[in-house]
Amino acid sequence: MTGAHGLVLSAPRGWLWGAAAVAALGVLLGAWRWARGRASGRRRRRPGRLQRVGTVSSLFVYPVKSCQGVAVQRARVTPMGLQSGEMRDRFWLVIKEDGHMVTARQEPRLVLISTGCENGYLTLSAQGMKKLCLPVKLPRKNPVHNCRVFGLDIQGRDCGDEVAQWITTFLNSEPYRLVHFEPSMVPRKSKDIINLFRTTDEVAYHDCSPVLIISEASLEHLNTRLEKKVKIQNFRPNIFVSDCGAFEEDDWEDILIGDVEMKGTVCCGRCILTTVDPDTGVLDRKEPLETLKSYRLCDPSERHIHKSSPLFGRLFAVDKTGTIQEGPVYFIQLARGSCQSGFGAGLEDFKMRELKGGGSRPTDSIEDGGIAFDTSLGLKTCWHQ
Repeated sequence: MTGAHGLVLSAPRGWLWGAAAVAALGVLLGAWRWARGRASGRRRRRPGRLQRVGTVSSLFVYPVKSCQGVAVQRARVTPMGLQSGEMRDRFWLVIKEDGHMVTARQEPRLVLISTGCENGYLTLSAQGMKKLCLPVKLPRKNPVHNCRVFGLDIQGRDCGDEVAQWITTFLNSEPYRLVHFEPSMVPRKSKDIINLFRTTDEVAYHDCSPVLIISEASLEHLNTRLEKKVKIQNFRPNIFVSDCGAFEEDDWEDILIGDVEMKGTVCCGRCILTTVDPDTGVLDRKEPLETLKSYRLCDPSERHIHKSSPLFGRLFAVDKTGTIQEGPVYFIQLARGSCQSGFGAGLEDFKMRELKGGGSRPTDSIEDGGIAFDTSLGLKTCWHQ
């Protein structure tokens, strides 16, 4: 087409085709980004009012499953749990010679073994035993064992004869081995243990979930019912929380700690391991389990998950990795709402305090830190899922 001054102008149809191509490319790029974000299990934060619901008071990493935990000031939260330096949560495991796991359920005195990491070495200490150091990075010549953890297959590299003899001597037991989970090995799927987890949620030697959160108020509430008080070490959480009511953690869904996003998946069913005294290594078999069963059993709709196990603490999967620390680091509740408690204190008690004039905690911005939830969204009723 020719213009008024004899200049050749592009045909309008050409412009339309070009614009359409650019628009289509934009749509495809947006769809790819959305799919990629969805596949990674990460969600955008929703706008809304944020209300503080608690504060991190302590962090724990348990390098060797069932051995003593290590209190840390800071920890990196990875998709497979907490990490502090070279210590990774439940990345070492005691096994029988046939590969089956050994925990404090079978060998209560495991809780008396203190652990740590120093200059590239895992350290083990116990009363009457010489401190033992073994390299975190094991020689490739060390054999790889096929192990069984809660009925699922997983591998571990043998840590050597010296530590095997050390553990066997301290426990005065049949021969045991210590194995280490390496990054090249295939983790276990949390969903294969509890179906409420996603296919992307994975663990090494954890029971099921990479992160366990318990509140100080929940522990204090339990201790009011016990003749002999228990410690938080009986329950082995990764994150210990203050500034919230008893069992309010039952109702946390999507939360933010610093820049770490986690999804509350299900409350933690407790077993006989909670009856092992962390100071003596003696198995009681009764308390605090019997008291918990008197008021912390799950709703009948969840008995296929927990059976007769009482609930204490909440299991979380990791949506976004990052670093967390003690002190004024806040949680942000981002999810669709909360679970209505089927027993004990929980969200309903929290709402009743508000109705009685107790007021809620002040609204905070993310910059202020804090544990908060989105009050602009409706509540979803469920049973501790």
